[in-house]
Amino acid sequence: MPILILLTFLCIPIAEIAVFIKAGQVIGLGWTLAVVVLTAVAGTALLRRQGLKVLAQTQEKLNRGELPVGEMFDGLCILAAGALLLTPGFITDAIGLALFIPPVRRVIGTFFLLRMMKSPNTRVWVNGEEVAAGGPGRGGNGSAGRGGPIIDADYTDVTGQDDDGAPPRRIGPGGSPWQRD
Repeated sequence: MPILILLTFLCIPIAEIAVFIKAGQVIGLGWTLAVVVLTAVAGTALLRRQGLKVLAQTQEKLNRGELPVGEMFDGLCILAAGALLLTPGFITDAIGLALFIPPVRRVIGTFFLLRMMKSPNTRVWVNGEEVAAGGPGRGGNGSAGRGGPIIDADYTDVTGQDDDGAPPRRIGPGGSPWQRD
């Protein structure tokens, strides 16, 4: 992995220079520089607009008590897209513009999520217990190693007295409150 990062940092600038030279030959130096400046300005505008939208979506999810995982990934992609558009170069601009497209972000997010779930190094903890990355139904150890779904429920003591002090009502055959009418 470190060699891949090193090659990326070496190859991207070389490729950008080659594209700059070719674009300068085809459309001229002035237009090439104008396109680079225009993509930086457009990137700033897109970053502000989509960044505020994702921020509002994140706030809505937090207000509902949900974890904004997808919105956080979108925010990370939008931040990377803005940085790529501010970086001079046609290749980085193309990648940055692609990251501003929500379906592209969804595909990238799905790819990383699936890859992470298949990784043997991924560990998931739910309520203090470790489960498999795919959850209890996907080969995880479930709740305390028993397998199956985890059900959060309340219970009522039917051996003592109800809250009002009366003995508990006995349910005969066919009298279950959980039966459909």
